[in-house]
Amino acid sequence: MSARLLIVDDSNIIRNHIARLMGDPRLPSIEVVGLAGDGIKAVDLAKKTSPNLITMDLTMPNMDGEACIEQISKILPDARILVVSALSDKSTALRAITKGAHGFLQKPFTDESMVQSLLELMS
Repeated sequence: MSARLLIVDDSNIIRNHIARLMGDPRLPSIEVVGLAGDGIKAVDLAKKTSPNLITMDLTMPNMDGEACIEQISKILPDARILVVSALSDKSTALRAITKGAHGFLQKPFTDESMVQSLLELMS
């Protein structure tokens, strides 16, 4: 399966950082199919590009990550969603997982932890 990744984060720096990591030799081939700065754009891009992997921030303008996860999970039930958030409380992570996320990575993250989380998501 070739991985198609949608990166959703309101920080341009974080989006670009995650996109750059896709060149890491430890990862299989991952094509970045879209970058979104808010939940509305993310849902739109998910419909157009059908990613099977998504990194999702929770705190964003227009539509937050939780609402976005819920919507994308309905459109793409097989997509694997990794929440990447500075919110570290367990209840937030659990809520995101009950809405359809498959993993949680806390910001700030290391390149190593992002690569590991993506590998786990794809296995």
